[in-house]
Amino acid sequence: MRVLITGAYGLIGAACLERLRREGHELVGAGHSIADARLRFPYARWIAADFKDLTRPQSWREPLSGIDAVVNCVGALQDGVRDNLRRVHVEAPAALFTACERAGIRRVIHVSAVGAGPRGATAFARTKGETESDLVVRDLDWIILRPGLVLAHGAYGGTALLRAAAAGVPFVTLIPAANPIHVVAIEDVAETVAWALRPNAPRRVTLDLVHQEPKTLAALVTSYRGWLGLRPRPVVTLPRLVTAVSARVADALSWIGWRSPMRTTAIRQLAEGITGSPADWIAMTGITPKSLDDALAICPATVQDRWFARLYLMKPLAIAVLAAFWIMSGIIALGPGRDGAMLILRLAGASTATATVALAIGAAIAVVLGVAVMVRRTCRAALIAMLAVSLGYVAAGAIATPQLFADPLGSILKIFPIMVATLFVLAILDER
Repeated sequence: MRVLITGAYGLIGAACLERLRREGHELVGAGHSIADARLRFPYARWIAADFKDLTRPQSWREPLSGIDAVVNCVGALQDGVRDNLRRVHVEAPAALFTACERAGIRRVIHVSAVGAGPRGATAFARTKGETESDLVVRDLDWIILRPGLVLAHGAYGGTALLRAAAAGVPFVTLIPAANPIHVVAIEDVAETVAWALRPNAPRRVTLDLVHQEPKTLAALVTSYRGWLGLRPRPVVTLPRLVTAVSARVADALSWIGWRSPMRTTAIRQLAEGITGSPADWIAMTGITPKSLDDALAICPATVQDRWFARLYLMKPLAIAVLAAFWIMSGIIALGPGRDGAMLILRLAGASTATATVALAIGAAIAVVLGVAVMVRRTCRAALIAMLAVSLGYVAAGAIATPQLFADPLGSILKIFPIMVATLFVLAILDER
C-alpha cells in the first residue's frame, strides 16, 4: 500500500515511518522542511507540504497522486510566528479530507490527542476537537487515534522538558500540576497505526491511546531521573507566579520563532491533566500498552541522554548571554567605552575620522548580530557571522595591535571563550 504520512519527520510521524517500512508499505513523507528528512529517512519519497499553505482541496491533488491511504500526524502546540493552529489543525486537514473524498482514498488515519473537544482547556485541544468533528461526518473509512503524553527515546517538547526537569541540580523542579497524566509509548502508537492500515481493520472508530495507570508529574520526572542514572534529589514545585511568568516569556519567544515547551498551552494541559480510556483500544487491537517503566526500559539511557537533559535549559541561557554580550558590546563602545575603543583604533594607526567611522560600524554590527541571534529564523546565520567577525577581530588585532594580547583586561583574549560559546550554541541549535 502506498501511504502518505503528513508531519512525517516529527516525533510520531517518524516512528510511524519506521514501523510502516517494516510492514512493507511504500511510503511518501510530507512536511514543511524535508532536506534533512531525505537524509534521515532515505527509504521514503519526500514531498514539500506546508499545512499553512494547503488549505484548499485542489492544493492536495499532487501530494495525493497515487496514494492509497493517509496518516495525518501534523500538529502544533500554540499560535506563533511559525504556527497557526486554525490552519494547521482545522483548515488544512479539512482540505485534505475533502481531497481524499474526491480522489477516492478511503482510509484516513488521523492522529489527534486525548482531551480534544469543544470544551478543551486550550486552543490546541479545541482545534483538535474541531477537526475530529469534521472527520467523523465524512464519507471516509477513518480512524481517529488520541494519544496521551507520548514517551519516546527521541525527545521533543514535553518529553524534553521532563528530562530537563529530571536532571535538575540541586533539586528537581516541577510546575504546579496535581491532576493525573496518562502516558503512551511511541512504539504502541506506531503499532496502532500499522494495525489501522491492515485490510481487516475496523473503520469509523475513535480510540484513546494511553496506559491504564495514571501518573503524577512528580512520578514522571522521578522516573526519568532514575532512567538517566542520576541520584535522587528533592522535588520542588515552582510557585504558580514563577510558572506563569515563565510561560508568558515563552509565549513571547514564540513570536520570534522559538517553540518552547514551557508555553502557556503546555502548562495548562499538564495542569488540567491528560487522561483517556484505553479499553476500546486494547480490545480492538490486542495491544498491551507499555507502562512508564517498560517504555523507558526499551532504550536504556546513554551518556548522550544525560548531556541532552543537562544542556536543554543551557541552550536558551547561552543564546541569551551571547545576545546580551554582543548588544552591550556595541552600546558600551559608543557610550562609556568609547574613549578606550578609540584609543585602541588609534594605536592601530587609524586617524580620528577613520576610527570614528570604524567604531560606529563595528558597534552597529555587534548590536545587529545580538538581536539577530535571538530570532529563530536568523539565529544560525547570526552565529556564523559572529564567528567570522570574531576571527576578523583576532586577525586584525594580531596584525595591528599585537601588544593587546598581553592586555591584563583581555581585550583580545576574551574573544576566544566567546567563540567557543558560539560554537557550542551552533552544535545544539537543532530542534529535531
